[in-house]
Amino acid sequence: PAATAASGAAAPKRPAKTPAADGKPAGKAPAAKPARKATSSAAGTSGRSRPRKATAKPARKAAGTGARGSRRRTPRKSLRRRALSWCLLTSVWGMVALIGVIAYFAYTLPDIDKAADTGRRPGIVLLGADNKPVIATGDLYGERVRVRTLPKHVPQAVLAIEDRRFYEHTGVDILGVVRALWVNITEGGVRQGGSTITQQLAKNLFLTPERSIGRKIRESMLALWLEWRYGKDQILSLYLNRAYFGAGAYGIDAASRRYFGKPAAKADLWEAAVLAGLLKAPSRLSPRNDPDRAAERARTVLRTMAEAGFIDAERAERAKTSRVRAKAEPDQRRYFGDWILDEVHSSRGFVDRDLRVSTTFDPKLQRIAAETVARHLANSPNPAQAALVAMSPDGAVRAVVGGKDYASSQFNRATQAIRQPGSAFKLFVFLAAAERGILAHSNVRDDRLTIGGWSPRNFEGRYNGRVTAREAFARSLNAATVRLADRAGLKRVQRAARRLGIRTAIADDLTIALGSSGVRLIELTGAYATFANGGRPVTPYGIRRITDGDGHPLYRRRGSGAEDRLDSRIVASMNDMLAAVVRGGTGRKARLDRPAGGKTGTSQSHRDAWFIGFTGSLVAGVWVGNDDGKPMDEVTGSGLPAGIWRDFMTAAHEGMRVRPLPGVATDVGDPSPASNGDQG
Repeated sequence: PAATAASGAAAPKRPAKTPAADGKPAGKAPAAKPARKATSSAAGTSGRSRPRKATAKPARKAAGTGARGSRRRTPRKSLRRRALSWCLLTSVWGMVALIGVIAYFAYTLPDIDKAADTGRRPGIVLLGADNKPVIATGDLYGERVRVRTLPKHVPQAVLAIEDRRFYEHTGVDILGVVRALWVNITEGGVRQGGSTITQQLAKNLFLTPERSIGRKIRESMLALWLEWRYGKDQILSLYLNRAYFGAGAYGIDAASRRYFGKPAAKADLWEAAVLAGLLKAPSRLSPRNDPDRAAERARTVLRTMAEAGFIDAERAERAKTSRVRAKAEPDQRRYFGDWILDEVHSSRGFVDRDLRVSTTFDPKLQRIAAETVARHLANSPNPAQAALVAMSPDGAVRAVVGGKDYASSQFNRATQAIRQPGSAFKLFVFLAAAERGILAHSNVRDDRLTIGGWSPRNFEGRYNGRVTAREAFARSLNAATVRLADRAGLKRVQRAARRLGIRTAIADDLTIALGSSGVRLIELTGAYATFANGGRPVTPYGIRRITDGDGHPLYRRRGSGAEDRLDSRIVASMNDMLAAVVRGGTGRKARLDRPAGGKTGTSQSHRDAWFIGFTGSLVAGVWVGNDDGKPMDEVTGSGLPAGIWRDFMTAAHEGMRVRPLPGVATDVGDPSPASNGDQG
């Protein structure tokens, strides 16, 4: 059998022998030779005999069968071992990576040891002329509060809507995250957040508002550190003192004072619900911006408080019947506040402590100014903007309207915009001429002239020959004004403007006589105040004194800082001409029931229109125009600006004693003939 098997195995390697001629099959011996060689070759160098090889063949087969069975089981064991090894290896490297990530974020954390010192940043409180905190501008901070000193419903309202499990978690609320995730998935949008109050505090204290995984990791790590370092009441107190509640109010006490005019310790249940509701979206849910939306959010807070067991359902329903009673602020007062804050920062630099700034602000005049400007702009679609500054004759600014709407544009056109004043700049030309002896009754020629190829023209298109300086000023005659500027001297005109407070660049040619160089409204109004107070140049100001949070004085205004007074004869002559403008000149639309003086101004192509005027008690300046310099529809200083000025001054002077203008007799006649317009 072995030989046969061997022969069969060797047959494919060597060609079979042909049958013998007699038809007998091939013999065994010749056929076995190749088999033995094949067997020997298969056996290798073992040197075993052929019989042993033959008997060993079945054994090898058996052994082969066993080996195949073994090979079928070994891969399973090997795969299990490899899987286990890979799991262990992955776990080890995962732990290494996790430790590395934690170490990296821990290394890049901010200085958390200063947490206790960062309860809030320094704040600036602006006080009105009556020393009451009425200016709502800038970052406002109230008193530091502690949870234990507040009525229970105040912190409970915050906990109910922001972090109901605050006293149960350790800084990161896993259940809260899962719940928020489930609600967001089922409702198909972001309806809830998973951040705890501790995480929000960590973000407010140390981190930026960026949305990233890295910030979230740091936030969670800081939250755990805060929970380890501080007690729950301390954390909640820090949060209530640092959270932003809108309208520039940081901290719940500042917000309560801002919206309700009372400290947080006196807030009732409804007010507490309104304040807690602000935390989600301070601007959108502000009771000043949208009382209805604020009330709806407050009702949600009350319902949540009842669900959390902080109050009963009956008390919640009673509170829901309340209305939002936000303490209203007159419109546009933040223009004044922004100007004051700029002054504080420019004079004191970095503010490292709480400040209380006593200002010249008059809430009554501010309200009148804002309402007057808004009413006139509503009836005049062109121009799009207006500005108004009102001050006492000593330069104390009482009211500022820097534009049509502070919410849509914080650019202050009263203190920042530089626009061409037109004929309102003629004040300095006639002052310079008066200092050369050309007074109100002096004669001046109003006829055609050409200087350096430039020929100024009058608004009416005709010339009047010989006129008095009073008539030339009252009727705003351009040719006569340029002739006076040439006689007085360009440098003298420039110096006159500088002496009276103009700080903007002034051109070095006679076109300045007609207002070609831009000025700021507040500076030009301050220049006219010089003649309201009898000749003392003033610098417009809004700060009386500054103290720190403990009442220690840091600054007190002393004196006016102005140059010597103007000669009384020159003041009388100038006021004579300024009064003539209002009595019967280009500014007669601004006429009041008391002595007043002023000047109109219109820039080229009707891009700017002005009226600046005063009584013995108050000075005011008005500008109208478009921010992009687009020409207005034939608007001149004698029209809309004079009307705004008249209505504002009429209301502002109610109850005030009538004062004469310095050096002006009340029986001075009207200039003749009257002018119908104004050219700048």
